[in-house]
Amino acid sequence: MIIAVASGKGGTGKTTVSLNLAKVARRDVQLLDCDVEEPNAHLFLKGALQSREEVSVPVPEADDSLCDGCGECSSFCRYNALATIDKGVLTFPELCHGCGGCIRVCPNKALTETGHRIGVIETFRTGNITLIHGCLDVGIAMAPPLIRAVKSRLREGATAILDAPPGTSCPVVTTIRDVDMVLLVTEPTPFGLHDLKLAVDMIGELKIPCGVVINRVGVGDGRVHAFCRERNLPVLLEIPDDRQIAESYSRGELIVDALPEYRPHFEGLLDRVLGFNKTAGSDCHAYL
Repeated sequence: MIIAVASGKGGTGKTTVSLNLAKVARRDVQLLDCDVEEPNAHLFLKGALQSREEVSVPVPEADDSLCDGCGECSSFCRYNALATIDKGVLTFPELCHGCGGCIRVCPNKALTETGHRIGVIETFRTGNITLIHGCLDVGIAMAPPLIRAVKSRLREGATAILDAPPGTSCPVVTTIRDVDMVLLVTEPTPFGLHDLKLAVDMIGELKIPCGVVINRVGVGDGRVHAFCRERNLPVLLEIPDDRQIAESYSRGELIVDALPEYRPHFEGLLDRVLGFNKTAGSDCHAYL
């Protein structure tokens, strides 16, 4: 089963939930940190680095001796990754989406593909957890190609937890597409409610089953709970606003290790998630 942990905003506890879920797994589990612009799961899992691989995307490269400046390639590109000048063409790799269309429309075969590095993928191993994360190079504007490269490391049939980037933009959609279920982590505040609504609408468009984890219960008000009842969204776990949790997080410790009394709650959450399709799957689309 592939589980994505997402949120409409940053700072809700998404990585905390992902890490502690992986830690209480009773069998081998993959943890994919898809927040490639700022991966941080490795700070809490002190695993040994097993591999490091550069990731590149195909971008066009022009042969000036063949190019006659017809402009077919730049007219085709909707991302302005090419510009025709006199009898030649300029390419802008940072804007290219790697679709290869410009190469297909070039009548003179003046364009070929070359690799453009966008980041690296690192794999760590600790206990029964395999952590895979991507690190986007500084200055690279598009995260989705690297996220897709991270997801390509998923093992078929294995339990996997994907720690998604915050928000509801393209990197999040790339992460949660084709997963079995999404856990939305939120907090009972006006900001948490606002961004939870955005995330629910996004998941509704993708028609993916989802449940909610409410973090820092005890602050804010009851409007998040009311929204979940209104949309028939199952609240699968509530985490209290506990100072000890914040202290353990600041030390780089997992909740289930530093505060063993919380371990049964995360074990129960994992059991509910793994059985979600069988027991609650019919309810999760009630908001559509």
